[in-house]
Amino acid sequence: MLRRTLLGLSAALALSATAQAQTPPAPAAPAAKPNPRVKVETTEGAFVVELYPDKAPITVANYLKYVDRGLFVGATCFRASKPKDYNKDDYGLVQCGQKDPAKKLPPIPHESTIKTGLTHGKDGVISMGRFAPGTAQADWSIMLGDMSYLDADPKNPTANPGFAAFGQVVEGLEVIRKIIVMPTDPNKGEGAMKGEILITPVRITKVSRVAASPPAAPSAATVPAATAPKP
Repeated sequence: MLRRTLLGLSAALALSATAQAQTPPAPAAPAAKPNPRVKVETTEGAFVVELYPDKAPITVANYLKYVDRGLFVGATCFRASKPKDYNKDDYGLVQCGQKDPAKKLPPIPHESTIKTGLTHGKDGVISMGRFAPGTAQADWSIMLGDMSYLDADPKNPTANPGFAAFGQVVEGLEVIRKIIVMPTDPNKGEGAMKGEILITPVRITKVSRVAASPPAAPSAATVPAATAPKP
């Protein structure tokens, strides 16, 4: 009797093992789609930005249209906004953009940092310039230092809608540090931009996509400032 029981148990175990061996493995999870990267070549050097389409899809799609259609070629980095006693540990931004009306695409909806979860609070964040929300077209800025005052105010987003951060400089930030200390004309510019316009704008000679990298693990991303007057 005992022998029969043991034989039956052995058979059951064998059948179970066979069934497990024949069970197909679970399909592997699809690989995460890498974030697009763009190389911006200028007369002062090149830098690479990584864009966050999962967080700011409208803004990223707009930026990539300019890249893919060659609309940023011949544009300039024309503004260096910084304190009068700026040093490398300070804050500020370099603004670039296309001024030729023939090379501007229609304005895009504003993607608030409240919605995207991005912030202008660290070096290298890239952000759209605009006037009123919903007017952003072809201007964008790169942050240096903590520029988080350009984020939307979660307590009063109507009064301060902030700017739309959408990426991060991942290579060549030293080029931005070089541009921000270039001489500006004290008489050029209007409003908050008065005295912040470069005497010799930095020309963008080439803009192209480059090999992308897999998205980083979820973290507090940051992104840069804009074109419109400072709050």
